[in-house]
Amino acid sequence: MKRSYELTFIARLENADDSVVNATVDQVRAWVETDELGQVTKIDRWGRRKLAYEIDGQREGYYVLFEAQIEPHSLFELERNLNLATSVLRYLVVRKED
Repeated sequence: MKRSYELTFIARLENADDSVVNATVDQVRAWVETDELGQVTKIDRWGRRKLAYEIDGQREGYYVLFEAQIEPHSLFELERNLNLATSVLRYLVVRKED
């Protein structure tokens, strides 16, 4: 049974190139929708923001919020992919109340 989640992540800005950010957003969306275990219902691009503190030499990041329906047992693999992705600085997955 799919549940509602919010996934917020900060994409690394590489030479201020929008194509790299778009590729990162597409990759994270593909991880959520792997094997029909999840479905992204809304993408909210917050855009370029200054970080509260420097992360891996980055002072700015590109913030994105996904609202998605995800199978709970597939969260482990999603978080594993997000941890290993060099293009994602930070992420947070939160279950929404029904």
